[in-house]
Amino acid sequence: MTDVAAQTDNSEIVVEELFPYAPEALWRMLTTADLIGRWLMAPTGFAPTKGTRFTFQTTPAGAWDGTIRCEVLEVVPNERLSFSWRGGDDSNHGYGSRLDTIVTWTLAKVAGGTRLRLVHSGFDLPRNQTAYTGMSAGWTNVVGKIGDIAGAAN
Repeated sequence: MTDVAAQTDNSEIVVEELFPYAPEALWRMLTTADLIGRWLMAPTGFAPTKGTRFTFQTTPAGAWDGTIRCEVLEVVPNERLSFSWRGGDDSNHGYGSRLDTIVTWTLAKVAGGTRLRLVHSGFDLPRNQTAYTGMSAGWTNVVGKIGDIAGAAN
């Protein structure tokens, strides 16, 4: 079951789910560019190496070209992956407003499988309310897709 919990200041999205797979199977889902493209968006330039800069491309809005700029901040194989998630433009309101956040994936081996925890933090509310609302539902769907794809690969 997926649990979505917004912190009291609404500055982060948290999604957790327990999967009946080894951490290594889920780690492959999080760190293989072709697989990331199946559950999120195809990354350009991604490598699971600290300092790697990569991008995602989504729908442009106003002065924003739709490019999400990321940098890998932390890599602990089979346990933790963290990267920055930046996009938008200061002149946009709603969708496409300036966003400067961090996405952190944590894997914990538990009886019967692995707990996958996503924390997307750093939303500046109310400026990022549109992104926060959309991504709250979106990340829940993404985590479910990760499980579906990992299940098909096992």
